[in-house]
Amino acid sequence: MSTHSPALEVAPGGADGSRQVAPVPPEPPRPVHRRRRSARMAPMVLLIPASLVLIVVIGYPLLQLVIMSFQEFGREQVFGKPAPFVGLDNYVRVLTDSQFWAVLGRSVAFAAVNVVVTMLIGTLIALLLTRLNKGFKLLVSVGLLLAWAMPALTAVIVWGWMFDTQYGVVNYVLGMITGQDLHGNSWLSNPLSFFLVATIIITWQSVPFVAFTIYAGLTQVPDEVLEAAQLDGANGPKRFFLVTFPYLRSIFLVVTVLQVIWDLRVFTQIYALQGIGGIREQTSTLGVYIYQTSLGTGDYGAGGAIAVIMVVIMMAISLYYVRQSIKDEEL
Repeated sequence: MSTHSPALEVAPGGADGSRQVAPVPPEPPRPVHRRRRSARMAPMVLLIPASLVLIVVIGYPLLQLVIMSFQEFGREQVFGKPAPFVGLDNYVRVLTDSQFWAVLGRSVAFAAVNVVVTMLIGTLIALLLTRLNKGFKLLVSVGLLLAWAMPALTAVIVWGWMFDTQYGVVNYVLGMITGQDLHGNSWLSNPLSFFLVATIIITWQSVPFVAFTIYAGLTQVPDEVLEAAQLDGANGPKRFFLVTFPYLRSIFLVVTVLQVIWDLRVFTQIYALQGIGGIREQTSTLGVYIYQTSLGTGDYGAGGAIAVIMVVIMMAISLYYVRQSIKDEEL
């Protein structure tokens, strides 16, 4: 087998017909700074297509929303009439409106309750999945997937039938348990019971995501560490809070942040329940309030201002998540 060295080349033969091997000068090494620059530019080049899609799909509508929030934009402007700029008037009207602050406080409280209940139930189900055998684990997983895959509007209709005033199974079962006649009891006419029903629906559909995500993290916790903690006398709750939770801190963080964002901007469940029998003035959350302000009254400028305020709140929550993630990576 013959070999060829990259640093040698065959020179033309001499007078006696022999061939001579002459050294080939090596290629100059590529500058180190150029290699480093290429390594830094590669991720940016790969992000260009996704960035362009985000700019077109999200950036342009968001820019239009911000512009609209500074305009007097009503029904006439929808049909082509120029929209005059009014500066911060829309924001002043929104921030000095007591109804906006009532809706904001209601939305924050509603989201906080949903997040706490969802995270608690989702974590318990994830821990349960680690204890079940394959058959029961498959059964529970299928049930969670069915709840997760059901469209929000369909879920509201199904739960609305269950809480129906005349023929709802909830009134019937509670009447049998308590011995009281609950026929005709309305769950949606009272704001407190309205949000109880909404919390049940939203939690029912949010728990599968939390359960599956945390369960995936639980499978990555080393068994040796848990066994060592058990040998040291740590019971179940102590093993979870002192051993398991530190391993899954980043997972709990991202799931909690996502749940806060999703529950703050909830729309379909609240709007559909209001259509079934809720009192709109006392049960609207931010998403529904934006819709009612924009399309209900035709004041798109004020609706845009509320939407921008909502976007700022979401960005603040996302910024907190990013900062915490960077701190975890540095540790």
